[in-house]
Amino acid sequence: MIELENIDLTADPAAARYVKTEVVTVSFARVDGELLSLEGPNRYQAGDALITGITGSRWSVSRQRFDAKYEAVPPTAMGSDGRYKAKPIPVLARQIPEAFTARRSTGGDILRGNAGDWLLQYAPGDFGIAEQSRFAQVYRRLG
Repeated sequence: MIELENIDLTADPAAARYVKTEVVTVSFARVDGELLSLEGPNRYQAGDALITGITGSRWSVSRQRFDAKYEAVPPTAMGSDGRYKAKPIPVLARQIPEAFTARRSTGGDILRGNAGDWLLQYAPGDFGIAEQSRFAQVYRRLG
C-alpha cells in the first residue's frame, strides 16, 4: 500500500478536472462525533454536515466547507436537514492504480483507497477519496 504525502495534484499530469453532479441527503450533527466511511474515519463537530450520497456512501464535511460546496434543494431551507445538490465546483482527481492512504485535512483522519479508487483534491492540502464505481456515477470530466 502506498502512503501519499505532500500531495499536489495541480502538478500531476495524470490528474484532470471533474465536477460532482450529485444530490445528497444531509443531517447536521447535534454533537461532536465520528462516522466510519468506506475510506476510513471521519471526525466531525456539532454543526458539521453528515452526508449520505446516492450510492449509500456516508461522510462528514465541516460546516464552512459544506456551505461553500452545496445548495439546498427546495423545499429544504439552507442549514436545515434535507436534500442538497453539489455546486458545480471543479476538483482535481486522479485514479490511483494500487491501494493507498491519504490524510484528511479536517481532523487528520487517514483515508484508505483500494486499487482503482480516485484521489480528489478540493484545495491545497484538502483531499478525499471516491470509490471507483461511485466516482463513475457522480463525477463528470470537464473539458
